[in-house]
Amino acid sequence: MSLRRTFYIIGVLGFVLAACASGGGSAPADPSGLEVAPVVDSLAPDFELENIEGELVSLSDYRGKAVLINFWATWCGPCRIEMPAIQSRFEAHSDEFVVLAVDNNEPQEAVAAFFDELQLTFPGLLDPGGEIQELYRVRGYPSSYFVDQNGVVKVIHIGVMTEGQLDDYLSQVGIDA
Repeated sequence: MSLRRTFYIIGVLGFVLAACASGGGSAPADPSGLEVAPVVDSLAPDFELENIEGELVSLSDYRGKAVLINFWATWCGPCRIEMPAIQSRFEAHSDEFVVLAVDNNEPQEAVAAFFDELQLTFPGLLDPGGEIQELYRVRGYPSSYFVDQNGVVKVIHIGVMTEGQLDDYLSQVGIDA
């Protein structure tokens, strides 16, 4: 093996070891000591999106309330199935619970029509380009992240939720359904 190749391999190994020692690019910890990541027992990554009325909404606006971040699409049949149960729980607990329904890259008119059709009153958020869905590592619809009053992810559910599951998850973030 040539001397040049040996130095190259040593350099690559040094770079890999340095990356591993620095946490490999994970998000910095919050002052609470928790990592910021879309995983259970970590702080939910904050985001800011426009709602269907054109107003900016951020996750941090709702610190102090339990939050369901629901990733969905208008063409998603399972999303349509679970929305009435989510709406029902939102209405029953709107003083302590909010739903942020993040739609992926669909026109405002289509999302607003969906909300009107199903008579949904929680915030419908537009995610042009799917940046927040990428941040949360969404791979299928619906995907639901239950965040407690302190901003900590407590439950992640991929796929349609039954009403029993929804109630169980709400209890895990302090909402008695």
